[in-house]
Amino acid sequence: MSLTSPISTVEAIRETSHRLEGAPGDYDSLMELVGDARLVLLGEASHGTHEFYRERAVITKRLIAEKGFTAVAVEADWPDAYRINRYVRGASRDADGVEALSDFRRFPLWMWRNADVLDFIGWLRAFNDRAASKRQKAGFYGLDLYSLHTSVAAVLSYLGKVDPEGARRARARYACFDHFGDDTQTYGYAAGFGLTKTCEEEVVNQLTDLRRRAAEYASRDGRVAEDEYFFIEQNALLVKNAEQYYRTMFRGRISSWNLRDRHMAETLESLMEYFMRHGESPKIVVWEHNSHLGDARATEMGEAGELNVGQLVRERYGRDARLIGFSTYQGTVTAASDWDGLAERKRVRPALAGSYEALFHDVGRGRFLVNLADDRAAAALREPRLQRAIGVVYRPETERQSHYFEARLSGQFDAMLHIDETRAVEPLDRTSGWETGEAPETFPTGI
Repeated sequence: MSLTSPISTVEAIRETSHRLEGAPGDYDSLMELVGDARLVLLGEASHGTHEFYRERAVITKRLIAEKGFTAVAVEADWPDAYRINRYVRGASRDADGVEALSDFRRFPLWMWRNADVLDFIGWLRAFNDRAASKRQKAGFYGLDLYSLHTSVAAVLSYLGKVDPEGARRARARYACFDHFGDDTQTYGYAAGFGLTKTCEEEVVNQLTDLRRRAAEYASRDGRVAEDEYFFIEQNALLVKNAEQYYRTMFRGRISSWNLRDRHMAETLESLMEYFMRHGESPKIVVWEHNSHLGDARATEMGEAGELNVGQLVRERYGRDARLIGFSTYQGTVTAASDWDGLAERKRVRPALAGSYEALFHDVGRGRFLVNLADDRAAAALREPRLQRAIGVVYRPETERQSHYFEARLSGQFDAMLHIDETRAVEPLDRTSGWETGEAPETFPTGI
């Protein structure tokens, strides 16, 4: 791996990239790249960067308004996001976007309870209010599987209304989790190592039972009943997959990662199929981290056996999907120091030499878009380099080990959007630690 930025590589990127200046036409070339694709996957290099949320929103608005995209699917739990879906479609009693975001209660709150998401769902509600028909409205959906107990509660609530006897059966099956309260990781550890009976049979039987009665439940009140059944079926599927996920998470990172990304890809496919069953032509924008959306086959993780949503989508949909990555060189980020920790406003170190981020910094254009369908750009970015990934935890003191991996960019994405200096996303639930931020004198200078 080269630790320098060859002049020819820098020049190739400079000559083939498009400078972003905050103008209405900034993403015209990206819209051309999207073409007639039905899936556009928009990444992020961290879960706590304002510019990534903002630019994804700008691009998504154009996809909805100009290309007829009708859904946004995000790296969030299905039931929490579905409350937003009801709000943006004008089908809930929530008074405003802040109230619609109320179901996001678990760590990391800032990932969806932030100012940029609030602005976007406000725009989405206004767009839908102006839509001439229901089919022109755009929805908001979650793809993730962490909401085991919330999804259980949703299934029980639904069955309590439409099938009290079915609710009794479901309650008895899901009681398998009761010994562990809300502590899913303790359940996963005990069940994974044979210290307690697993709940696998119960959650599979419940999903099967629900599906056996699908026609009956979904026919009670036309499309409204079908929508509600689909929401509940996905919750029951989530419980089944989450149970397996928590059992595998202590057996190794690769197996649990693959299960999670398969679930997200499966949920995305279920959305596509659901819309098609109703005579719609689904076009969906996906918001997730680069590590989920950049084709894993072009990374060192893929070489170790990991797969991800981007890979699965490309395998299933081919050129009907476009994968767009995001990167930054330095700035600030909202992140925690440890899992379940408080949100902090942390300084992001300048990218390491030999990384794509450092290479893009050397281009000297500040903000730009690289179209990897351009042969010269693709050739310049074909060799493996380091790439940075900051999740909800950022540990600058172990930057190289914790946040970098090798990748081949032209194999990962169809385009890359680089913003040289970025700032932390603004949480709706601010803490004194976030307000204060990381003082300049504490910014680490060593590796």
